[in-house]
Amino acid sequence: MKKTLFSFCLLVSVTLPVFPIDMSREIDAATTKLMPKVVEWRRHLHQFPELGNREVKTAKYIEDHLRRLGMEVRTGVAKTGVVAILKGGQPGPVIGLRADIDALPVTERNSLPFASKETTEYNGQKVGIMHACGHDTHVAMLMGAAEVLAGMKSKIKGTVVFIFQPAEEGPPAGEEGGAPLMIKEGVMDNPKIDAIFGAHINSQTEVGTLKYKSGAVMASSDWFQIKIKGRQTHGAYPWLGTDPIAVATQIYTGLQMIVSRRSELPKAPVVITVGRINGGIRENIIPEEVTMAGTIRTLDSEMQKDVHEKIRQTAKSIAESMGATAEVMIDTKTLVTYNTPDLVKKMLPSLEKAAGKENVSEMNWVTGAEDFSYFGLKAPSFFFNVGGMKKGQDPKTAPPHHTPDFYLDDSRLDVGVKAFANIVFDYGQ
Repeated sequence: MKKTLFSFCLLVSVTLPVFPIDMSREIDAATTKLMPKVVEWRRHLHQFPELGNREVKTAKYIEDHLRRLGMEVRTGVAKTGVVAILKGGQPGPVIGLRADIDALPVTERNSLPFASKETTEYNGQKVGIMHACGHDTHVAMLMGAAEVLAGMKSKIKGTVVFIFQPAEEGPPAGEEGGAPLMIKEGVMDNPKIDAIFGAHINSQTEVGTLKYKSGAVMASSDWFQIKIKGRQTHGAYPWLGTDPIAVATQIYTGLQMIVSRRSELPKAPVVITVGRINGGIRENIIPEEVTMAGTIRTLDSEMQKDVHEKIRQTAKSIAESMGATAEVMIDTKTLVTYNTPDLVKKMLPSLEKAAGKENVSEMNWVTGAEDFSYFGLKAPSFFFNVGGMKKGQDPKTAPPHHTPDFYLDDSRLDVGVKAFANIVFDYGQ
């Protein structure tokens, strides 16, 4: 009888299913308690912003917090980046969580008590410095997730790598920076990251909500410059020269024809924007040279290559047909940000735990760009959006990113903190 009972107990112990541990309630409680500090961190960072590769005080602020949590911390990564490692109490995967830390050369127009008053010289002009894209909230949310997870260290399966990245908006001219430099310096390899996650707040998405998309989600970003050389002459006698301004206007039209008539838009969007045209010094002189510069956005890597070739062909052919020459230079800033479909499917429940299933929805792709895309070359990646618009506001009236009036409601940053923390526990199951 004893032998039979032992065999039955052994059978039960072997065949009982092992259920994953749901840490969401514990995460919710810890995040709620922490929220006043998360808002405080965000507002401090907003008041004292710094540009890319110059985030010295920002990096120290982050470093001090992570060291207080007892983490292994590396500083000076990709110039001013901070990386912290949290080793869980159980073996498991290595998960990367990333936040960008730089601000923009924008003069803030908000009357917030913590509005930025910082200024600097940028491209020869005195300008303000502002977190006009919400990177201050990204830092605060990841600092919050770090504190929540540090308090649950013994229950974590695996290792968490917290990546605070400088210069997402691009490094100063002539310098390396951003995600490519972090990768070059080994942030994805020491330890080797199995999957990486990031979030971006959005001023036109309601607070308390999360949005995601599988596959291509954000556009590649290329900057182009076209130098048009004509032949200088008196403005009264245009037939004696070759007018590069006239050529530039034709090239401008030709670039928009690439979008409207030569790109397969049902496959993926394409945007070509000329943001700057420079040429000439006096009203009655037709100049020798004009420079056009702008950005290209695509959401498909093959279309990106195709658009580059069409821009070169269009500019050179139009210039030649008018007796001028055109030199085209294209500099790739970011790749298409791509969310690994299997990873999105696996981690979607983590977002639903953080915000509630009814507050998580699929988004359309966007023509904004992110250098988070480079991390996706090294490991499966998932980049999602966090709402930052006041509840009930019309998105059309919400000031967009990169503008002086940009505004975020920081009352629900807890959603981002909880999303990161739930991802860590759910990925490791």
